Amino acid sequence: MQLLTYDFINIGESIQEGDTGYYTSNVTTQGGFQVGLMQWQSGTWSADIIEFGTVTNIDRDSSPKTVTFMYDNNSNITAPAQGDYIMFGKDNRANSSSLLGYYAEVKFVNNSHEKAELFSVGSETSESSK
Repeated sequence: MQLLTYDFINIGESIQEGDTGYYTSNVTTQGGFQVGLMQWQSGTWSADIIEFGTVTNIDRDSSPKTVTFMYDNNSNITAPAQGDYIMFGKDNRANSSSLLGYYAEVKFVNNSHEKAELFSVGSETSESSK
């Protein structure tokens, strides 16, 4: 096992230690955002998204901000290189339920210095008791 640390200009508020790291080398910029592209290959869509490690540390206070991943360098998976698009995923065993209880609070954060516009927000709710 090996620790890999990557520098970022911004880090999303929802990334946590224990999240799974993914990357794709197939990257483009659209509308000012860097995105991974989907490709049509052999009758199916492919994103060439590769799982490469687990988040072990997040430093939002440094400049640049850093995220450290635990990477299995004994596997035949290549680590992300400069210019690859790095993303993360949550463990859906712990993050798949709907809102529970009688109260929910949501905080939206725009940590960019650019103007941003929120188009829509939705929520799934159900009565839990009478």
